[in-house]
Amino acid sequence: MKTVTVNAASGSYPVHIGRGLLSDPDLIAGLVPGMQVFLVSNETVGPLYSASLGKTLEKFETSGYELPDGERFKNLEYFSVLLDRLVDSGMHRDATILSLGGGVVSDIAGFAAACYQRGIAHIICPTTLLAQADAAIGGKTAINHEGGKNLVGAFHQPLAVVSDLATLDTLDDRHMRAGMAEIVKSALIADETFFTWLENHAGEVLMRDQQALIHAIESTCRIKARIVSEDEKESGPRALLNLGHSFAHAIETESDYRYLHGEAVAVGLLLAAEVAVRVGLAGAELVQRICNLNEKCGLPTGIEGLEPGKLAKRMALDKKVLSGKLTLVLPEKPGSAVLCDSFDPALPESVMREYCR
Repeated sequence: MKTVTVNAASGSYPVHIGRGLLSDPDLIAGLVPGMQVFLVSNETVGPLYSASLGKTLEKFETSGYELPDGERFKNLEYFSVLLDRLVDSGMHRDATILSLGGGVVSDIAGFAAACYQRGIAHIICPTTLLAQADAAIGGKTAINHEGGKNLVGAFHQPLAVVSDLATLDTLDDRHMRAGMAEIVKSALIADETFFTWLENHAGEVLMRDQQALIHAIESTCRIKARIVSEDEKESGPRALLNLGHSFAHAIETESDYRYLHGEAVAVGLLLAAEVAVRVGLAGAELVQRICNLNEKCGLPTGIEGLEPGKLAKRMALDKKVLSGKLTLVLPEKPGSAVLCDSFDPALPESVMREYCR
């Protein structure tokens, strides 16, 4: 088992990475502070792992809820249902919400943990590559609004993250590919050596080679943990983790979540690099390297069936718009990215037009 420690300002916590961790009663039970556990999963993941996790938690008073599976259910309606179930189950202030699933599950469960009784404990057991490498780390929680993705949420750090690689055995290939986008993003932001490693070994990760998986997930977690430790609530360096996300969130919302988050991020990385080239921050070869790596990962390199003008309007509601001005994270080269708001406001739409098919 590998362990990465996140030293956030509000408290430190471990990220455990290994195989068979959900079946380790000493590990899971040792993380729960009280005697009540509320298990949040979804209708796809729950039936696969809830039984074995239930045995691990048999000494606790447990209850739970399975959400419908999909990003479109990460909304106010199901957030309200989740709060109702917590109340109906008699969860106290020392209860722990344990989320079992991908980023959608940990986002909505984490937001419930942040709000219920003004904040209760949250342990995250991510079951997708994207969640293990990114979504479970850093304490961002949120639900979606009709106006955009993740517009309602809170920062609420978990007590721990338990990433069991065995859960990836049942993950379909599309979601494995989508998870690679956040791994590529982290390398692009902060680690040129890791980016080069991905160019040579992405196929091994996608084939679920255990050594490659551990290296990719651990490396990405260490990048994010370092950045979160410096800036827990995104007032500075943490904003760099949004590379590609202003474009991606617009693509997800406008497509009614036909694009998975990772698929949208993959296109967003390309679009951000293209903007960087236009404003003189990067060379054209960077766009080509990202495009080549997307293709190796089986990720999209363009936008299908969406209107650039509508995407631009979605971006105007992005959380990174300050005083009416959009700030983008732009890559300079592998391992280096910067915040930029000094570009023609029409430039993002212009670039999206070139990538729409």
